[in-house]
Amino acid sequence: MSNAAQTPMMKQYHAARAEHPDCILFFRMGDFFEMFYDDAVLVSRELGLTLTSRSKGEDAIPMAGVPVRSMEGYLRKLVARGHRVALCDQVEDPREAKDIVDRRVVRVITPGTLTEDTALEESEPNFLTAVAPGRRGVGLAWADVSTGIFELEEVPPDRLSDELTRLQPAELLVPEELERENAAIHTVVRASEARTVTPLPGWKFGRDGGFQVLADHLKVNDLAGFGCDDLGPALGAGGALLHYLKETQQADLSHINAISRFRDSDTMFLDRATRRALELTTNARDGGRDGTLLQVLDRTQTPMGARRLKAWVTAPLRRLEAIHERQEGVATLVESAGVRECVRSGLTGVHDLERLVGRLGCGRAGARDLVALASSLVPVPGLMDGLEEAAKAVPYLLNIHARLDPCPEVTDLVGRALVDSPPAILTEGGLIREGYDGDLDKLHTVGSEGKGYLHRYQAEEAERTGISNLKVGFNRVFGYYIEITHTHSDRVPDNYVRKQTLKNAERYITPELKEYEARVLNAEERIKDIEYRLFMEVRGEVERHVTRIQTCAGALADLDAAASLAEVAVIRRYVRPEVNRGLRLEVEGGRHPVLEAGMAGGEFVPNDLDLDGKGDRLAILTGPNMSGKSTYIRQAALHALMAQAGAYVSADRAVIGLVDRVFTRVGASDDLSRGLSTFMVEMTEVANILNNATDRSLLILDEVGRGTSTYDGVSIAWAVAEHLATRLRSRTLFATHYHELTALAERLEGVRNYNVSVREWGEQVVFLHRIVPGGSDRSYGLHVARLAGVPGGVIDRARVILEILQGKAERREALPGLGGGDEAAAPRQLSLFDPEGDPVIQALREADVNRMTPLEALELLARLKDQLE
Repeated sequence: MSNAAQTPMMKQYHAARAEHPDCILFFRMGDFFEMFYDDAVLVSRELGLTLTSRSKGEDAIPMAGVPVRSMEGYLRKLVARGHRVALCDQVEDPREAKDIVDRRVVRVITPGTLTEDTALEESEPNFLTAVAPGRRGVGLAWADVSTGIFELEEVPPDRLSDELTRLQPAELLVPEELERENAAIHTVVRASEARTVTPLPGWKFGRDGGFQVLADHLKVNDLAGFGCDDLGPALGAGGALLHYLKETQQADLSHINAISRFRDSDTMFLDRATRRALELTTNARDGGRDGTLLQVLDRTQTPMGARRLKAWVTAPLRRLEAIHERQEGVATLVESAGVRECVRSGLTGVHDLERLVGRLGCGRAGARDLVALASSLVPVPGLMDGLEEAAKAVPYLLNIHARLDPCPEVTDLVGRALVDSPPAILTEGGLIREGYDGDLDKLHTVGSEGKGYLHRYQAEEAERTGISNLKVGFNRVFGYYIEITHTHSDRVPDNYVRKQTLKNAERYITPELKEYEARVLNAEERIKDIEYRLFMEVRGEVERHVTRIQTCAGALADLDAAASLAEVAVIRRYVRPEVNRGLRLEVEGGRHPVLEAGMAGGEFVPNDLDLDGKGDRLAILTGPNMSGKSTYIRQAALHALMAQAGAYVSADRAVIGLVDRVFTRVGASDDLSRGLSTFMVEMTEVANILNNATDRSLLILDEVGRGTSTYDGVSIAWAVAEHLATRLRSRTLFATHYHELTALAERLEGVRNYNVSVREWGEQVVFLHRIVPGGSDRSYGLHVARLAGVPGGVIDRARVILEILQGKAERREALPGLGGGDEAAAPRQLSLFDPEGDPVIQALREADVNRMTPLEALELLARLKDQLE
């Protein structure tokens, strides 16, 4: 080790580095955080920093640094790229240090433990998630340390992927032994979209240890009060997660004061395929928010309201009572423009109260955070007054009203103690309002009186010396000084001590001025110390009200989300759906909410839908490409989800029989991360539907069987539709180009045919986008190909091949199960060529080779060769 590395400060660095070998170490040195060795090289590359060195020659140590004031921006970039950062800060006042300043790691920052607003997406939760495999299921725990959410759940192994898709964790905690002991779950974890996966010792995921960690933190003897006492591996996951948070945050985490058990029986479970196909929160184009249902419904005023609305969209309700209760709240805000406007205008000035409380609970709330927190509570009394009358008759609003709490102790304290615009740095003064503390005010008086003193002193010295342009000034290097130009150097008194020579003047000090300087600077230091102490006292007092503020923040989030749904309903002319326990799914004038939002008024063609769960249970939808089949079936699913989320729907009228799950089989894509081809993905999704759907499910199937050969595809689609109609009896919309499936309506009860109508004028086809009863026998694929710009020669050749195939299909026996032909015989795959009409082949068939002489055979062969050429 070089001499430079053996200095006391560098020994301190190496000790901290050894404790956190998997992190980039930010080492505080004055006004900078410095990185050394490989860390310096890494951050200089990742952040574009200048790489310098500590010491020279053989002892040189690579070094790079960032200012303390702008550290957050650099941290955000590093964490976004999956790095972990350990902050080694000064934990001792440099003025009181006898040797080097004491330093220690005060926090480890990882993708799942961020609390800074600048590093987080305001409308998205930031979940840290732990996975603990058990004998009969997988334990899951997830927390958002920035808001205090902490939830547990146990799921079957085959649902883990879907749950991770729902949570979209920023960081996953898993046992170190996972790959060796449970390869299947390890594969799911690797395929997840988590920004980083963090392995921890397996003992941290033990059920008993987890129970104790959670109980100790919550200060309870058991977890029955939270409904979690009977959980198994989920408690192990929860314990590992909480232990990790305490270890990385080095804080009490007072805002994590409850744990919740996530019960999927209360909400509609949406698997990965369904979320993707319906584009609920991310679009299929680039994974962004544009063109999603959430974008259309989100008119929230606060970040916490936006996060709440997303939770409603991705987990619609299943309990009818809860649906009706939320609907009533939204309906009241729709029908009362005055109440709705009061709510929306009142929420305009509310900051992200949940995350402000999160920083408070982590011990990182600054003065600006407390001012924002208090100002966010100021509109609460007005909101309570605006809701009071409406809440009396509406349980949902009454519940919100009861949870709203203006916390006057907090707003009063912060208003009295802190200035309106405090600085970001807590140790430089300027935090405390005048009149809050008498001793502090006296010290401030010294500073304010000092200005008058200096004016008087300057005037007195100018008069005494006869130097009219004598000036008294101050700089950080020399402190207070008297400046006299060279032209008056002969008048300088003997008690003036020369301190600095300038081009045109000299600067002097006097014993009296130095005494004043000591008094002022001492006062400034004391002011900073007292202000910091007073701020910490104020923050500690506000922290006592964390639970009340969190409750109020939750109520504001619910109110904001409901008001957003009401605002959208009014603007877009949505209607309140009737949700009941029946099976009927009936929509009049239904419109796709996302597509309609992107069109001019009146452009979207509305359509009706009626699946009664009995006579109309499975709708076979045929029709041209590009005519709107996929839009129609997707909008049906979106209507069901919107209704059960408590929203109004894009229709003239809607009756939604309660749906337990929505399943989709839409689109073609592979899953290379799991080694699955396009057709395997399709069949896996179909299998999931057939194995899990019930008669209360809503199924959206688009082009089942298209990923394989024609007859394989028709056979699979036929068998799937038959199974759905006769066994599962689920409400199903089945869009297909296999016109053969229309025969099912004649054979099976509950199956009906529908098609998308078109109008033809010669070679021109107009898609009317109107769903009408009956089947279709054409797909108009060549017309769509021409519209897409496929060259005319290709289109012409395709038309010839199509005529050949259609002619051959007409000459063959009907498909098995369609009422004709040999049920046991499978037809051959159609050929693109027509050997039966080929003259060479025909001549060979007619030739009697047994009676030909060798010469005749040679003549025939020559003639056929000429024909071929």
